[in-house]
Amino acid sequence: MKQTLSDLEKALTLRFKDKDLLQKVFVHRSYLNEHPKFKLDNNERLEFLGDAVLELIVTEYLYRNYTNPEGELTNWRSALVKGEMLSKVAARLKIGDYLLLSKGEEKSGGKNRELILANTFEALIGAIYMELGYKGAKKFVEEHLIKELDEILEKKLYQDSKSHLQEWSQESNGATPTYKIISETGPDHAKVFTVGVSVGKEILAEGTGSSKQKAEQQAAFAAVKKLKLA
Repeated sequence: MKQTLSDLEKALTLRFKDKDLLQKVFVHRSYLNEHPKFKLDNNERLEFLGDAVLELIVTEYLYRNYTNPEGELTNWRSALVKGEMLSKVAARLKIGDYLLLSKGEEKSGGKNRELILANTFEALIGAIYMELGYKGAKKFVEEHLIKELDEILEKKLYQDSKSHLQEWSQESNGATPTYKIISETGPDHAKVFTVGVSVGKEILAEGTGSSKQKAEQQAAFAAVKKLKLA
């Protein structure tokens, strides 16, 4: 049976008066290319807002609950708000079930794609903030994302993946990891980069991101995970 937005509201114990606002969370740019007369805009502006709200909520939580130095808190925050973590939580909440994508994007697995899920999660936070204010957004983030912090600290997932991989590579192989762009997709204002990281001739892993730097970090993180260095 097809999931409805009412099902999502029940699952997340949320109640939106503005149903169009909630619907907009799940409108991917590609869907509008096939449905130009659709009544709503895509979710990118909500994503922009949600990104800022999320960073403030996580920053405030860390400040209030930990006395560690700024550098450590920054690393912990980065580990919490990075794309892989957001997509993990989004997948757990089955956010992909509600996405409106083009037929091509959906056929290629868009509903499970890390970048799309992470962006949609941020858009949802933006919508919750608009509907329920900072207090509502904070409650949502603390319930569904910040609980991941224990695992991040336990497994030291906050360590900078590029530095960690470089340290391992130099000790093990006497070589420095190299990063190469595999592909660039999307319009100039919303590009998605895919980067591969190699040690010697072997490609260890790939990563995607909205910038080359983010894609490199994702590739390094995937390589660290693959090599079981963390």
